[in-house]
Amino acid sequence: MEGSVKRTKDSGKGNCRPTHRWRQDWVNRGFLDEEEKQPQTVTWDLAMEFLDLNGDCDSWLLQIECFDPHEPFFTQQSYKDLYPHTYAGPFFDWPPYRQIKEDDPEGAREHIRCQYAALLSMCDRNLGRLLDKMDEKNMWEDTMLIVNTDHGFMLGEHSWWGKNVGPTYNEIANIPLFIWDPRHKLAGETRNALVQTIDLAPTIYNYFQVQVPESVVGKDLENVIVNDIPVRCAAVYGSHGGNINCTDGRYVYMRAPDPDNDNLFNYTLNCSHMCQGFTREELEGAELTGPFGFTNGYSVLKVKKIKPKTQSGQLNMGDFLFDLKQDPHMEHSIHNEEAEHMMKKHIVEIMKENSVPEEVYVRYRLRKE
Repeated sequence: MEGSVKRTKDSGKGNCRPTHRWRQDWVNRGFLDEEEKQPQTVTWDLAMEFLDLNGDCDSWLLQIECFDPHEPFFTQQSYKDLYPHTYAGPFFDWPPYRQIKEDDPEGAREHIRCQYAALLSMCDRNLGRLLDKMDEKNMWEDTMLIVNTDHGFMLGEHSWWGKNVGPTYNEIANIPLFIWDPRHKLAGETRNALVQTIDLAPTIYNYFQVQVPESVVGKDLENVIVNDIPVRCAAVYGSHGGNINCTDGRYVYMRAPDPDNDNLFNYTLNCSHMCQGFTREELEGAELTGPFGFTNGYSVLKVKKIKPKTQSGQLNMGDFLFDLKQDPHMEHSIHNEEAEHMMKKHIVEIMKENSVPEEVYVRYRLRKE
């Protein structure tokens, strides 16, 4: 086909990703030979077009989701040149999700961090386009701006690559969040209150003076922005089926499931894993259940999870407890019965507030009452 790009069967294989993914990615790169063609740039171009058309109007919402910085860490050479380094190993800009191995290429850690930094610089440039546009249209006077992301990524910290497989260290869980609220015009200040991404929805609802639906469990952050008033004493987070993680800002506790309990279920009306549909075996055992507080009055399918061969799951590496005051980099898990009891109590209370199904308490060896 005219315009197609030929690659050898080993092209890009150093990225260590499942075959269909790295091959498709490698084909795509042949067509992304200019920055203007990359999906991130196209997304930001459309965002700038939206602001040109609607920036002077009232009561609009624009969410810019560019997916980057995300592996594979693919950028044009001009960004790579910002981070010169020496690396003689195989092609590598798409790290696997696993622990670092002794036979990983020499210098891989520095190399992948430079590749990531290059992509982050591209993100910075495009974010700068938005800030310039807000300057140009004097939008700072009446437009809220929220800059955040969904998770971090391990680039060799704690001897791990990636996410969602090993422990959810703060490099993954403690994400950037910047908010400009034109009602208060506070800039260059830091807040210490414990907040989560679930708080963004009620914050936006209240900014637009829209009543927050009862099913929304997050907290409006206006008082955090103004006076750093806490909205919660603890937060729970993690990956489905993996450790239940909890922090109160001082401690991080990671509660592992019972390794002998495989009663793990999806509660959903979307009969699909991320990359493939549910199997016949999964659907044959499904039952309609609920509604729960988090399903907005709808009953949903309860489907026992059977891990697909192509989908990795979080490893059960046991319980962890970290004291962030003494160990901010989470390098040494400690034993502290009083702190562990307190964190388990936080977990149970938050689970109850969120209508967590009964079998989850059993699987994580937690007492509901």
